[in-house]
Amino acid sequence: MLRSRRRAFRCCLLLSGFYLLSGCATYHFGNRSLFPSDIQTVYVPMVQSASFRPGLGEVLTEAICKEIEDTTPFKVVSSPNADSVLTAKIIADTKRVIVENKFDEQRSTDVNYQVQVNWTNRRGDMIRNGPLPLPPQFVVLGQSAVYIPEYGQSYTTAEQQLVQRMAEQIVGMMEVPW
Repeated sequence: MLRSRRRAFRCCLLLSGFYLLSGCATYHFGNRSLFPSDIQTVYVPMVQSASFRPGLGEVLTEAICKEIEDTTPFKVVSSPNADSVLTAKIIADTKRVIVENKFDEQRSTDVNYQVQVNWTNRRGDMIRNGPLPLPPQFVVLGQSAVYIPEYGQSYTTAEQQLVQRMAEQIVGMMEVPW
């Protein structure tokens, strides 16, 4: 009788373990659960720039590629035949003085970029992440940074901060909605 109770207990334990694990069969751990599962590779062409500042597109492209490699399960490839294509275009960059002293010297300056982003799959269909499907001309991201010369900051330090923030924001858009 003791033997049959142990056998029944083991059987119940085995069945409950099976049911418990079968419920989590499609569950993903880590950052893989945050991104579309049908995409493994991303092609990022050079960011186009409507700015007069030289090299801005190249710097943003490099930052986007590094951010994708660091924070997503995707692999950045150099072939347009990838699973998806992430294109970006800098449509505006502005620099404005926020605070001046009595001698008209800048004390605080704001730098702002606006980037149009489009993420499509291999067939050219837009990969929609948000609850509202928007055409690519409406997916414009903005980011700004402030620098204060008295603190040893310059336009270059603000630009580095701005490019990093913009890359994080673009890659953040690649996450699937909750």
